[in-house]
Amino acid sequence: KLFARSLLRFLGFIFWGAAAALAFGGVVVILMYKNYRCLLQESLLPLPGWLAVAAALILLPTGILTILISAKSSRYYQGTLMYLLLVLYCLEMSSAVLVQFYSIRVASELKSTLGYLVYRYSGTYSQGPDSRAVDEVQRKLQCCGVQNYTDWLQATVASWHLQAEKPHVPESCCKVKYSHCRGDLGHPEQIFQEGCLQKLEDQLHFVVLYMFWCCTVLSVLELFAGVSNGILTRHQPFYDLTIL
Repeated sequence: KLFARSLLRFLGFIFWGAAAALAFGGVVVILMYKNYRCLLQESLLPLPGWLAVAAALILLPTGILTILISAKSSRYYQGTLMYLLLVLYCLEMSSAVLVQFYSIRVASELKSTLGYLVYRYSGTYSQGPDSRAVDEVQRKLQCCGVQNYTDWLQATVASWHLQAEKPHVPESCCKVKYSHCRGDLGHPEQIFQEGCLQKLEDQLHFVVLYMFWCCTVLSVLELFAGVSNGILTRHQPFYDLTIL
């Protein structure tokens, strides 16, 4: 009983910190979709992020309740805690499974979508949505092309850059410190040479792993909290079952 109280008190403080970690992961998923919406056809990708944010908000009162139970057992607090732990477990497992599922679908779409946008590109100052999307992604990720900058040399004869005097890449490929850069391939040190696809996949891989392990570890800790709460409940059973 003493160990269960001590563990609950410890887990109460851990839940507060875990709430911040889980909220961070959820916000990253939401922002990733917002920043690269032009590349992601899957409109439900932010769903696991919102589930994680909801779980983080529920974790805050759960941590307070856990500490209160460790100080003074109350059958009403104990019953409420079990409900909250069950809700949290469902939210976290749903978030972990969904982020894995959508990441597989998104990863298969990125290459074809990026290739299509590069093919449809019509110039740095074009008002077309496809061209603006390419420039936006290359500036944000500091990359150039799909696999690397040479993708711009493999476009069709009707491509925008082959109409110029000599081949070049979009100005969004230029490094910020070279203000006079116009995408001339005669000065490769002035442009980003890494492709955008690998950087996008790295970001997606990080988000998926972070969310999966965050939710998994939290679920294990909540299991310990539920067991500790059950031990205390055993010493103070629910004589009045109407609370359930």
